[in-house]
Amino acid sequence: MSLGVLLLPVGLSLLFGMLMMLGGAPLTMVAVVGLALAVAIVEKPLRGLLLFALLAPAVPWMKAGPLPLAEALLVLTWAGVAIQWLAGRMPAWPRGRTERLLGWLVVWTIVPMVAGELRPLGDGIGPLNWVRWVLNVSPVFLLPLLVRDEQARERLMLALLVGFAGLLVITLGFFAISRDPARMTAFLASLNYPRPDAIQDIFYADPSRMPSPWIHPNATGGALLLAAPLGVFYAVAHRGWRRALGAFIFVAGAAGIVFSGSRGALLCLGLFVAWLAWRRTPYAGRGLLLAILLAVSLLLVYPPAQKRFASLFSSNDVSTGVRFDEYVYFPVNALHYPLGLGFKAETPASVPEKGIYGISNLWLNYWFKLGLPGMLLFIAITRAWWREVRLPGDFRHVGRHNAMRIATTGTVLAALATGFIDHYFSFTQVLISLFWLILAMGLMLARVPQPAPSNPVHRR
Repeated sequence: MSLGVLLLPVGLSLLFGMLMMLGGAPLTMVAVVGLALAVAIVEKPLRGLLLFALLAPAVPWMKAGPLPLAEALLVLTWAGVAIQWLAGRMPAWPRGRTERLLGWLVVWTIVPMVAGELRPLGDGIGPLNWVRWVLNVSPVFLLPLLVRDEQARERLMLALLVGFAGLLVITLGFFAISRDPARMTAFLASLNYPRPDAIQDIFYADPSRMPSPWIHPNATGGALLLAAPLGVFYAVAHRGWRRALGAFIFVAGAAGIVFSGSRGALLCLGLFVAWLAWRRTPYAGRGLLLAILLAVSLLLVYPPAQKRFASLFSSNDVSTGVRFDEYVYFPVNALHYPLGLGFKAETPASVPEKGIYGISNLWLNYWFKLGLPGMLLFIAITRAWWREVRLPGDFRHVGRHNAMRIATTGTVLAALATGFIDHYFSFTQVLISLFWLILAMGLMLARVPQPAPSNPVHRR
């Protein structure tokens, strides 16, 4: 018998004995469950990716040690990939043009990361924040390695949609029971969310906007913008309880966007439906009309939303005015940080009284954080993605053969459209991991040989 075989059970026994003495039975049980979960993921990394897709939408910043649980699951998944690769059980590294360009972006980010460390600005740990960002874009590489057949694709999409459904149940449930943000704050504190005092300040800054596990209302709107298009096409492509799940996510997601007060997300959801109508998707025109009627109805019965969206047309809207000022001051910031701000400091929130300006633009925020080469590489990545996923012609026939490909393409386009008025799909941890996950799912579906549509679900 080898020495390793003898030492492993002895070491585990000593470890659990120490945990029992120091923390009692509860801590020991948590350690046992955590160890079993880690072993299961390392043995089969797809389990880690499925758990990530399930938990990241619903409880994005629930802590598991120093990292959010969602990011910890990605770490375990990559550990499993490394072990399986050493055992010769992994396919070749993905070499698509989009993946190669993203790889070059990751390499380039080392330059602004190092440059940021040489400045006194910021109190974060640059290398750690850089590793977290790399983790958040890594689903683009994980999917080709782990999701290799139709069954795995279906399981991943279902896990993601169940996660979004969980988010909606939590968010709308708390909002229906009480408009007091303190309830959501206490719930998130029980999930080990960091800095509950700061969370409470954000919620109470505008208590009329729906609180959620995504904390900031605009991030909530962004997460729901990812959910709604996937939900409606999942309903089209399936029957039974899966169709009900997709319909719930679309309807509840649209309502959640209104209650969150995210004007950009609502506008881009409307653009998504208009894009479907332009591509002659069955029922899209009627869907656009129905969506307008539902939005107007919600605005009529919910006065805070009336006030929020009326500010779009007000010359005194503070946030709109600040956004214009950000563009005026952006050249100064770009010249001040020629290699980018890096990862030690976050893009600053605009404080006009102090002369501090960030930028509410997806592409310019890449420039701000990673320098001009970073923005150009991001543009090249999205261009390569679009050239691979775009569907020729119109969408007169929608069925299981193409529904989710249309959904993932439209979802990423809607997310990119928000980039003209906000930047939360650039460096917001966990939210960007969902963005890159859906982008990778679109690439994966585009690369699957498509059979001819023999029995379309909808036909004009």
